[in-house]
Amino acid sequence: MTFPRLAPASAPTCPARDTSRTLHGRVIHDEYAWLRAENWQEVMRDPAALAADIRAHLDAENAHAAAALAETEALQGLLFEELKGRIEQDDSSVPAKDGAFAYAVRHVPGGQHPIHVRTPRDGGAEEILLDGDARAAGKAYFRLSGVAHSPDHRRLVWGADENGSEYFTLRVRDLAEGRDLDDVIEATGGDVAWAADGEHFFYVAVDDNHRPSKVFLHRVGTAASADVLVYEEADPGFFVGLGKTLSGRFVLIAIHDHETSEVRLIEANDPSAPPRLVAPRVTAEEYDVEHVGDVFTILTNGGGAEDFQIVTAPVEAPGRENWRPLVAHAPGRLILSQTAYRDHLVRLERVEGLPRIVVRRLADGVEHAIAFEEEAYSLGLSGGFEFATTEIRFSYSSPTTPARIYDYDMESRARTLRKEQRVPSGHDPAAYVAARVFAPTADGETVPVTLLRARATPLDGTAPLLLYGYGAYGISIPAAFSTTALSLVDRGFVYAIAHIRGGKDKGFRWYAQGRREAKTNTFDDFVASARHLIATGVTRADRIVAQGGSAGGMLMGAIANRAPELFAGIVAEVPFVDVLATMCDPTLPLTPPEWPEWGNPIEDEAAFRTILGYSPYDNVEAKAYPPILALAGLTDPRVTYWEPAKWIARLRARASGGPFLLKTNMDAGHGGAAGRFDRLKEVALIQAFALAVTQGRAETADPST
Repeated sequence: MTFPRLAPASAPTCPARDTSRTLHGRVIHDEYAWLRAENWQEVMRDPAALAADIRAHLDAENAHAAAALAETEALQGLLFEELKGRIEQDDSSVPAKDGAFAYAVRHVPGGQHPIHVRTPRDGGAEEILLDGDARAAGKAYFRLSGVAHSPDHRRLVWGADENGSEYFTLRVRDLAEGRDLDDVIEATGGDVAWAADGEHFFYVAVDDNHRPSKVFLHRVGTAASADVLVYEEADPGFFVGLGKTLSGRFVLIAIHDHETSEVRLIEANDPSAPPRLVAPRVTAEEYDVEHVGDVFTILTNGGGAEDFQIVTAPVEAPGRENWRPLVAHAPGRLILSQTAYRDHLVRLERVEGLPRIVVRRLADGVEHAIAFEEEAYSLGLSGGFEFATTEIRFSYSSPTTPARIYDYDMESRARTLRKEQRVPSGHDPAAYVAARVFAPTADGETVPVTLLRARATPLDGTAPLLLYGYGAYGISIPAAFSTTALSLVDRGFVYAIAHIRGGKDKGFRWYAQGRREAKTNTFDDFVASARHLIATGVTRADRIVAQGGSAGGMLMGAIANRAPELFAGIVAEVPFVDVLATMCDPTLPLTPPEWPEWGNPIEDEAAFRTILGYSPYDNVEAKAYPPILALAGLTDPRVTYWEPAKWIARLRARASGGPFLLKTNMDAGHGGAAGRFDRLKEVALIQAFALAVTQGRAETADPST
């Protein structure tokens, strides 16, 4: 059959209302700045407060996108049913033991949200602690966060965001009575940590500019107005988070931007004590803290340890002057995380782009690694509750292998499979091929690219290809199993992930070479990956759809400007495309904390010139662009809705080609729809777009498509 095409549709005209500003001697014009609501903080809390002219424009854009994609509606429905068919409707997590109980999360058939449950440790009747579906009933948007049971197992604190703006309201549930208490705390960031007594908990409050900047102590049964301010971060460039050591002894206040961190401690059994500083912040040095016995184990890049080392420090004197090496720095071995148990230290690290878990016995320093043999795979540690244990839990998957959850005994080295991801509609790993190739760049680097295809898909240049990229904040995209990718792969696509600079796939230097003044390496790596896949006959230029979201959406905007001829279509989810204007607006939630990542164009002329040179919105040209689908969220505090709205308006006014489509979720924020099935409808929309722009004229022998 013939795949549907994008339908011709009359696009809305966005009025141009020119404004300008001068910075470092350069005049910057912005004819669509009016799309930024002056009352954006109010809109985050109450979307109904959006100005009528802005809402009318977003509604018109949504109507245009719907009209252009109208011929794909049946395909979207088919794709949605496929995607839903690969999800285990009554999926549940492996119970995690804690004292007398084992805690888990499960779903029910047709349910969109998690249900938190527990059972007696050694088996017995299930107790429902919090029913997400019941809480979400009748709401256009709902997401849980900060669900944590007290150390005495009597209470549960939980948070909910009901409009996608990431303002979480905290409540406390009495588990014996099965009801919420009168405690209600508004405008939090979702992070919570219980004190040892089960009567107090700490939480992070969000300020008027949506920055998590304060830590409060709340006593159960008292009004939020009586909460005690424990810590306030004065620097708007730093965010505040909360954690707790697995030992249970310390509550951790983590203060950080994208390259510098600082930790303060509170004894969990003395919640009213003032926080104690571990080590003062030093620009461009990061550290995090675990606890065992009379020492802290500290993961840090301090002391020139670019790929991180682990040191120890006495609990009573944890300053840098007392840091002693435990796991030495080894260039090329990036230590990603550590977890301290009573008798073992476990770390997750990456070598040659692949992860491994290393277990170290604390008594004698003997180490062993857990690794796998596939060409590309994902490995992760699953958090637990218990400190005095020899058992850890980890997950494994690959592009062809569904996720497996293992329990692993650190002493006997016995590995027990506890769960294997089930694909109800069926999945045969042997029917697929995963590979990793390396794309050469102009400056002599090689970019790892993970590929997934059906075994029957030819590599003769005819296959369409979806190329995904991110490339920021040191985040590495894992080579993991994806049920959503299979709908495209089963239709002849090659699914590819470009592990470009800006992530840490090849160590910390891979990140450093993709930020600030070196940011354009990220874009060049993605283009080099596309060219390599064309040159080696995997695909061809008119068959590639590029996809990225958030900072990866910036990547989409940049490659659209730099190499539009390579792509049949571009999908930009909540794209950070108005980089210069956002980095010049310190009132926005993320701007000051983002300056270490992108540079501060207000104070640094070199940073200004660099950002101006690549900012997607500022570099739209009068030339042909491929079809572009941009997705936004009205209450998104991370990438505000007006960035993609302005970008699409300018593309439509200045460029040729297209079409340029904008779909704004008027009931959600950065992560899109919160329900597990509602999110699949968005995935189906994206995949229908990809099929339409690459295969709208192609024939297939399989009528089921």
